[in-house]
Amino acid sequence: MASLVDNALAKTFKSFRELHGVVVTAGLMSKTVKVRVGGTKWNSFLKKDFKLHKTYLVHDPNDSLRAGDVVAITPGWRTSKSKRHVVKRIIAPAKIPIEERPPIPSEEERWAEMLVQKTAKKERKDLRRQTDMIKAKLEHHESLARKLQKQIVAFAKLHGGRGVKTPVDL
Repeated sequence: MASLVDNALAKTFKSFRELHGVVVTAGLMSKTVKVRVGGTKWNSFLKKDFKLHKTYLVHDPNDSLRAGDVVAITPGWRTSKSKRHVVKRIIAPAKIPIEERPPIPSEEERWAEMLVQKTAKKERKDLRRQTDMIKAKLEHHESLARKLQKQIVAFAKLHGGRGVKTPVDL
């Protein structure tokens, strides 16, 4: 299992930039927090920097963040339509100490969990395909049996029922 994780990390792991921000809202959505990241934008006409912040919806795997926490986030795989970032670590907790909260999983743990979920999904999909194939074959054999029964009944009616036993008579 560890080798699968190492292979996946070696293939897809890149050193992403780390953003620091403050948790604005937490607890309103399951496993999701809103983080405000500060920044500045240069106005070339006024020759001045203006404060500009961005807010991101961030995936919090264990619901361990609270409003007011200063966190480090990193771009990760998309967990929903608008969530593109994942919590990397808590820099400064707001009220509750870090030790009293659920731990934030490391990147390797998140990759391992993702691989386990993908393999489970693939197994479910294969099992569903096999059952669908078996159901289709069973329906085909049942339709053939009905056609054969109709032919036997038609044959018996044609010959007036002389010495011919149909499946209905049996």
